[in-house]
Amino acid sequence: MSNGIVKKIAGTFSLLVLLFIKGYPQNTDIDFVRLMFYNVENLFDIYDDTLTDDEEFLPGGLRRWNYKRYNTKINSLYKTIIAAGEWEPPAIVAFCEIENRRVLEDLIIKTNLSKYKYDIVHEDSPDERGIDVALIYRKEQVEVIGYSYLKTMTVTGTEFRTRDILYTVFLINNDTIHLFVNHWPSRRGGVLAGQPQRMKVAAMLREKVDSLNSKYHGKARIIITGDFNATPDDEVMSILTENTGKNSSFMLNLSESLPPGSGTYRYKGTWEIIDQVIVSDQLLNKRSAIFTDHDKLRIFGPGFLLKKDLNYPGLSPNSTYYGYRYQGGYSDHLPVLLDLMLR
Repeated sequence: MSNGIVKKIAGTFSLLVLLFIKGYPQNTDIDFVRLMFYNVENLFDIYDDTLTDDEEFLPGGLRRWNYKRYNTKINSLYKTIIAAGEWEPPAIVAFCEIENRRVLEDLIIKTNLSKYKYDIVHEDSPDERGIDVALIYRKEQVEVIGYSYLKTMTVTGTEFRTRDILYTVFLINNDTIHLFVNHWPSRRGGVLAGQPQRMKVAAMLREKVDSLNSKYHGKARIIITGDFNATPDDEVMSILTENTGKNSSFMLNLSESLPPGSGTYRYKGTWEIIDQVIVSDQLLNKRSAIFTDHDKLRIFGPGFLLKKDLNYPGLSPNSTYYGYRYQGGYSDHLPVLLDLMLR
């Protein structure tokens, strides 16, 4: 064998080794879009809404909320979204605890997110404080076919006003994704506080999911995400995942596979996973044009989103407020990220 051929083979081998070391993808036809869910901890503007109880978050309110603090919060969220996308921000960012459309417009227009051409899906909910669930999406990566809100007061009653559930239908790479964004009734006052209402909201959502499953003959690609104010092992979460019969959807809670001891929210020194992602089994089929897996879900917790807990050992989310004391942080929750692989 000539020296030239030997050198050529050696060079080719070196290139293959280099690509292997750098993690060169084995199938370059697979790409992904990223979904982010984030409870942003009271993203209020500074203006009084006479129809809601937003007085705490006014310049003259208990929290002394003002333009400087509001602008800091907007820019902090921009920084988090950019970092979560590793400088290519997520295709879909779903939120809870945002006051209105104006705050989302400030986020996607008045920051450098403006160059990514996000659009908004939002409607006001009946929540007493006026906080809503909503989302932004990159029009160049995904298309919204339609959306609606599931009205929670139809099951909780008018005396209990909580957030509606946002249902959005996306077209991604010519495949349809059904996304539900939630913010279930609070546990304020104890873990069992609001549990009857959460059970009712969960049952309403499950009925909608099963209806979709029946309509699409078990082929619907469904994602349920949000702040459920419940952990994956809570009884109320089983309503969304239990197989209850022939027309029941097969739903899997990917959050159950997250590492032990991890969490999105820290309560009295203990991490809890209350911001979760649940998917239909159709999305776990790796032979499909669009799919995901348990390892495609993660909690996003870089150092800047954490700080030393003032009362318990360890780190907690770097929140905007600690009680009524302004800290200037990001949120009292950590975001969750899910990658949808495209073939």
